[in-house]
Amino acid sequence: MTESPSPDAATLSFEAAMAELERIVDQLERGEVPLEDSIAIYERGEALKARCDALLKAAEERVEKIRVSAGGAPSGTEPLDP
Repeated sequence: MTESPSPDAATLSFEAAMAELERIVDQLERGEVPLEDSIAIYERGEALKARCDALLKAAEERVEKIRVSAGGAPSGTEPLDP
């Protein structure tokens, strides 16, 4: 591959990592990439997938369901998936 080096996957936002991962999947599905380049971009795709998984897990852990009391005021929080 003669492209400029990609940023470290660990520094990308979820949206940036997902967009790049989608481009990689598209390239591999078309089958127009030489074998050596396919291996390199597959490895990059694995790193991007791991980044997306980690970001999703972190977001999932932060999401809380708000319980509302009878008066309508929040009475506390609990994990979304206890």
